[in-house]
Amino acid sequence: MQSAENKRKKKLKYSNCNMPPTDSHTTNSIDIDPFSIQQIVQYPLPGYDAPTSVNFSPDDNLISYLLSPDQTLNRKVFVFDLTTCKQDLFFTPPDGGLDEDNLSQEERFRRERARERGLGVTRYEWLNTTSKKTTIMVPLPAGIYFMDRSSQPQLKLPADSSPIVDPHLSPDGTMLAYVKNHELNALDLLYNRSKRLTSGANGTTKTHAVAEYIAQEEMERKNGYWWSPDSKYIAFTEVDSSDIPLYRIMHQGKSTVGSEAQEEHAYPFAGATNVKVLLGVVPVIGGPVTWMDLCCGSNFDDEYLARVNWINGNTLVAQVLNRSHTKLKLIKFDIKTGQGKCILVEEHDTWVNLHDCFTPLDKGNSFLWASEKTGFRHLYLHDEDGVCVGPITQGDWMVEQIVGVDEASNFIYFTGTLGGPLERHMYRAELFPEYDVATPVKLTHGKGKHSVVLDHQMQKFVDVHESLDSPPTVSLCSLHDGSLIMPLYEQQASTIPRVKKLQLEPPKIFPIKAKDGTALYGALYKPEEEKFGPPPYKTMISVYGGPGAQLVSDSWANTVDMRAQFLRSKGILVWKMDNRGSSRRGLAFEGALKHNFGRFDAEDQVAGAEWLVKEGLAKAGEIGMYGWSYGGYLSAISLSRFPDVFKCAVSGAPVTAWDGYDSFYTEKYMGMPEDNKLGYSYGSVMKHVDGLKGKLLLVHGLIDENVHFRHTARLLNALVGARKAYELLIFPDARHMPRPLKDRLYMEERIWDFIQRSL
Repeated sequence: MQSAENKRKKKLKYSNCNMPPTDSHTTNSIDIDPFSIQQIVQYPLPGYDAPTSVNFSPDDNLISYLLSPDQTLNRKVFVFDLTTCKQDLFFTPPDGGLDEDNLSQEERFRRERARERGLGVTRYEWLNTTSKKTTIMVPLPAGIYFMDRSSQPQLKLPADSSPIVDPHLSPDGTMLAYVKNHELNALDLLYNRSKRLTSGANGTTKTHAVAEYIAQEEMERKNGYWWSPDSKYIAFTEVDSSDIPLYRIMHQGKSTVGSEAQEEHAYPFAGATNVKVLLGVVPVIGGPVTWMDLCCGSNFDDEYLARVNWINGNTLVAQVLNRSHTKLKLIKFDIKTGQGKCILVEEHDTWVNLHDCFTPLDKGNSFLWASEKTGFRHLYLHDEDGVCVGPITQGDWMVEQIVGVDEASNFIYFTGTLGGPLERHMYRAELFPEYDVATPVKLTHGKGKHSVVLDHQMQKFVDVHESLDSPPTVSLCSLHDGSLIMPLYEQQASTIPRVKKLQLEPPKIFPIKAKDGTALYGALYKPEEEKFGPPPYKTMISVYGGPGAQLVSDSWANTVDMRAQFLRSKGILVWKMDNRGSSRRGLAFEGALKHNFGRFDAEDQVAGAEWLVKEGLAKAGEIGMYGWSYGGYLSAISLSRFPDVFKCAVSGAPVTAWDGYDSFYTEKYMGMPEDNKLGYSYGSVMKHVDGLKGKLLLVHGLIDENVHFRHTARLLNALVGARKAYELLIFPDARHMPRPLKDRLYMEERIWDFIQRSL
């Protein structure tokens, strides 16, 4: 424990140790008048040029992060030295780094899965070494760079003709694993020698050590291999897609034809075959692969390899999910024999949500696990055989992520919603409660959302904090009581030129009731009465509505929702609301959508519209909707189901029939097509187009490999058959979302034109 005097001295030492500000939020974008459409498509959003990817160096003397000196998406690696209180530029890409034109096809798809927009440097890793050097590894299109503070960047592993995919350092810092030509490789950093560890992949139907499409898009599993704690072994996946018919996408916008104008994907449709996934372990020095006694995708019990973890003693643990998402097994493997033993089974009638809370402990080879068996995700202690010893947290709120464990002090640190579903804070609880479970101690201060990174010595943490009123700020705090040690990056809304120039006002959050009495939260962007007169106003509802997401929260992201702010500046009221089925509200709230896409979610949005009219805010009969992906689906089906409530809708990249979407997502919420024919039929937009009265704008990319353009094409057939008018905006070279500035600008112009004409 630190004495009060020591804490006072430390605060004095750090009192004037801010990161030197960069060029106060200047921008190299077009000089434009407020509030023009160009403001909607400018990135980064106002206030979001703050540091990202924050980490502590292995010795905890440096705090590293990605930052753009000119407030663009092009980032570099900076460090803040805690001994000198100075910020330094640590790594600049010698060739400019990553941009949208020098990406391999594999990296383009990985960026789509991660919704990544960053350029320059997008990720880095610290080299964990016993030497005094502070070295980072930076993957770039040209290859893998290494750099320490006393040298120039060194291209350790050139990409040559084949891209290097998903490189990661070993825990001891002596090796680098990576995927090249669909095979797992390891580079010995001392002797600069590479060894290929796997063989037999062909890049079309069989790959090694790369997460399959479903894992990246739906399971939040980005990796296909995992280092052992002692750095001597690597567990990896073999993915076989030979049983999945290829789905072909033609590049209709190209001036050429042939192989360069088409692509094929092993896309697992709902109810159809999934890829087969095997789990193997290979020594880093090379040698035969030991295959675990596990095959996912070949039978009903073991359908998805959800997570892979190592625990003490080089024991491998796999999380395996069944096809109906109602049973998750934790299987412990002996890597020498491949034999497995199930040590825990998690079952729910609704569905099992995946998480990353599995954490092995040193004490008694026990581990931490998260379960929603009470209806809310909470932490539990289990012994080495998987037997539950007892709860660590409890209540009608949820744990989101474990951020640190200090066994010596008997503490666990995690983020959660104890302060309410609109906020996120970090808390501390006893790891081994001696008596009853106590209320966790909140360590982050200030309303809104907090993202935290703990140091290795469990003494300090970096807090990235934002709220509706405050853009992201970065602070160094004490892990003892959450008190501020020093600010690292400060900004205020009033000092951000775009916020001031455009007069961005935070939306106000209101609670309303669904028809069954469930509490829902909505955010309201109200036009200025001095300029547009008193309400009611013409209204657009911004919607997502699908599971796994939350739109309405106390976060700066809602304040800089630039399309909503643009519409508000033009006298249109904007409303966004999380209907039943959205995340961070518990399993019962989410489970309202089970087997019922397009029913209660749409009805909740109607309840929101009716509340606006009742409160005198919106004009009845002059309410529209807009959304993308699931939001595009919900916009289109709501316009069709409730023609007297909604006057128009903008539907971006919509799923229009759930038999045309992927197996993992669709079957989790809707079941198998043959088992829920009524739900699939009712949940299809085409089922309801006969009732369509309002104006519909459909927006879609022709090479969308996630929500295929086929969805929009099927809806167009139904609209033609029902003799219903529609408008169509196509982007021939776009995937799930248009990326080039010219495309996004054109899209926003067409959407605004449609709203003006249709609302």
